[in-house]
Formats: sequence, C-alpha cells, structure tokens
Amino acid sequence: MAITARTSFQAAPLQQVLSDNYLDIQNNGWAQQYLPDLMEKEAEVYGKRTISGFLAQVGAEEAMSADQVIWSEQGRLHLSYQADCLDASASTINITKDIDGVTRTTDHGIRVGDQVLISGGGQTVTALVTVAAASSATITALPYGGAHLSDMGFADSDNDLRVLVFGSEHKKGTSYGGGRANKPNFTSFTNKPIILKDMYEVSGSDASQVGWVEVSGEDGQSGYMWYLKAEGETRSRFNDYLEMSMIESVKTTDAITSSVTNATGDIGGTEGLFSAIKTRGHQTSSVTGVNAATDLAEFDAILAEFDKQGAIEEYMMFVNRNTSLAIDDMLASMNSYGAGGTSYGVFNNSEDMALNLGFSGFRRGSYDFYKSDFRYLNDLATRGGINANATAGEDIRGVIIPAGVSSVYDEQLGKNLKRPFLHVRYRASQLESRKMKTWITGSVGAATSDLDAMTVNFLSERCLVVQGANNFMLMN
Repeated sequence: MAITARTSFQAAPLQQVLSDNYLDIQNNGWAQQYLPDLMEKEAEVYGKRTISGFLAQVGAEEAMSADQVIWSEQGRLHLSYQADCLDASASTINITKDIDGVTRTTDHGIRVGDQVLISGGGQTVTALVTVAAASSATITALPYGGAHLSDMGFADSDNDLRVLVFGSEHKKGTSYGGGRANKPNFTSFTNKPIILKDMYEVSGSDASQVGWVEVSGEDGQSGYMWYLKAEGETRSRFNDYLEMSMIESVKTTDAITSSVTNATGDIGGTEGLFSAIKTRGHQTSSVTGVNAATDLAEFDAILAEFDKQGAIEEYMMFVNRNTSLAIDDMLASMNSYGAGGTSYGVFNNSEDMALNLGFSGFRRGSYDFYKSDFRYLNDLATRGGINANATAGEDIRGVIIPAGVSSVYDEQLGKNLKRPFLHVRYRASQLESRKMKTWITGSVGAATSDLDAMTVNFLSERCLVVQGANNFMLMN
C-alpha cells in the first residue's frame, strides 16, 4: 500500500504579517452570511521539532582556552604486524604495517630472541627470530618444525602474513640480545573549534503589534506576539545547529579562505562525529531487516569486530525507525514460544494489555546494548530527508557508541585524564565564555544604538572530541 505524503506547506519562520502566516476570515469572501469560528490557538502539527539532546546523553562539555585540542590515544599492548614473505628458503620476511594498518617499517618492535607466530599462505607456524636489525624492516624467523619457512609450506608470493610476538627464548648464560627496549607508542589526534553565529531582528514597529493567533514554541514562549515566537524559534534552531554541527562537520586540509572584511584566519572545518567514525572507526551495512536470522548473523559479525578492539561491555545504539524495527524483529525471533502467534508473559504482556513488541535494551554475548530512536535520523527536515535522497551506503541509519569513559593523555595539561568517549570542547576563559553567547542590540527595550529594531545575536565556538573511535560503529 502506497503512502501519499503532503509536500507543500506555507509555514515559515517569518515575523512579518503576510497572507500565508495569519488567519484571514475573508477566505470565502466578506459576502458570506456568518463569520467563521476563529480558533486562536496555533496547532502544533509537527510535535517536538528540536533534535538537540543527543550529545547531552552520551557526552560532556568542557572549557578550553586554546585554538585547538590535542590528545593522544594508547597503542595496543601486544606486538602484532602485517608482513610480506621475501625469501621463504632463507626465512626472511618484511614487516610492512601493524595489525591496525598503520605503516611500520624500521620502527617495529620485533627483536632477536622473540618467539613469533606466523600465519599466511594456508598455514600457521611457530618461529624464533634470529635476525632483527633496528634499522631494517626485514627479519629472519626460523621455524621450530623445519630448517626454513619454505619447509613449512610458505612461498615468496605470500604477501599478507600476520606476525605475533608471544614470548622469547634464549640460551643459558647469555645476555639479552634484543639490542633495544620497546617503548609504548601512541597516536596523537587534534581538532579545532568552529565559530557558529545566528541572529534575529524585528523592527520597533513590528515589536509593538499584536498578532491574531496565539503561538507557542519549544522554549515555552507563548502569546499573541509573532516576534516572540520567531525569536524563540531562532534560538531553538541555533541550539540544534550547535549539535548538528558537532555531528555532521568535516575537517579539510585545504582551508577555505574567508572573504569577510577585517577577518583573520581561514575556514577549515572541524571533525564531527560521523566524519571521525568514517575516518577512524567502523562502518556496517548490516541489520537491514531482510530477515531475522540474517540480521542476527550480521549483528554477531558486529560483535566480532568489537572483540578485536577494546571489547567495551556497554554500548548505546541511536538508530532510525526502520533499523529500530529490524532490531525489534530480530530479537522477537529469538522467542521460540512466539512462533506462529503471540506469547503472553514472555515480554511482560497479558491478554488484557497492549502488546509491547519493542525492545529498549538487550544482551548478546558479553555485550549490553541500549537502543534508542534518533529523531535526527527520522525527521524529514533534518537527516531523514537527506537519507531519503541518498544512494545506498551513503545514508546513515544509526550509530553505535560505547558507554562510560576512557583514559586519555591531555597534551595541554600533561597528564592522563578520565573522560567520556564523546565530549564537546568550547572556548572560554575567566573573562569570556563562548559556550553559548546571547546579547541584544538596538533601540527596542534597553537601547544600545539608534537602530529602530531589536537584534538578538547568538554565538558559540566549539568542537567535538571523539576518543577511541575504533570502538564506534556507523550503520549505513
């Protein structure tokens, strides 16, 4: 069954009294016998229209005084690498990257005397490292079960080996022959705040008039003055911008030169949540509602990916409507008593109450998941409309975010701190806070200039810090 949706509406954030934003009692002409019954209350046909609140649930906000924030994330504890087989008959292999795909050549941590597992070419062997120069990416690893790697089935064409250091073995009465100590490695990340601005202006004449329809807004403002509603909507929309910019923004290395007079610096963007996950996290096209069994198998593949990372026990899922229903169907299929009908009691249901087929939390393997609808991904006026027009793979159906906090080294403070995986940094000092600034100029109310208008200004300067993006998953 097709759904025919209305696409043209006249509602617009305008303070002027126009033919499309007030009720005209002469629509049917003044010659009609009776005046119509005028309903003064504005109908709220879109429900709650704001989408802010997502970051408040999963993160925190902290002040910063610098032009950028720099943090470092720990590397893996164990030494595991990707390598190519150079000469199987001589047991020489060439280290190329670490297990996360970061290029490692002469800076690998494998030393003489290390015991390693080498996997590739259809076999896995245990070997002892006999040559590992500090200035070379090439090592020699002699297998315990044969003279050389070629005896164990390896060939020179094996170019996707995995090498894991699991211990060491040395002769009696010898000194350690490793030659160097392994130092912990870390990866440094940086992000910069962006300046967001907006304003609302109403003339002194319009501010003194009374409208025909009683209005109300998300911030609780109500009355018969249109400019109160318009200012409130501008404020609500700006609050949404503060959140959406932290979700959608991208950072570019090619700065966009600003053409604003007397302005300094360039516009280079900032790294938002989606961009950080695409760059440093994981993406999945699974759990699309094809069928419950397939979705469950695909969800287990997501768990396997988390196992490879930090294995954080609790995750929050913020998904759109279709993905939410697909997960509900997947979980409901696990109830064997519900096959062919509805089982009462299993979901705390009874014959005399409305049937609850939704799930807000569940446990799979060693992980706890808490599922919530993400209004931003459903609303036609926000990401919902973009997703509807995007090609497959470019739409965003949801995001999986680890709960709790992580330990990170703060370059500004010079020490390790416990912080949420997601937190917003805003510019502030003892004299100035740019978290959310609002000020009024003009001659309406408290006069600050000779302009016959009231101008409400909004400003914020902020950026998002995404720590441990390897534990995040984007559903597209």
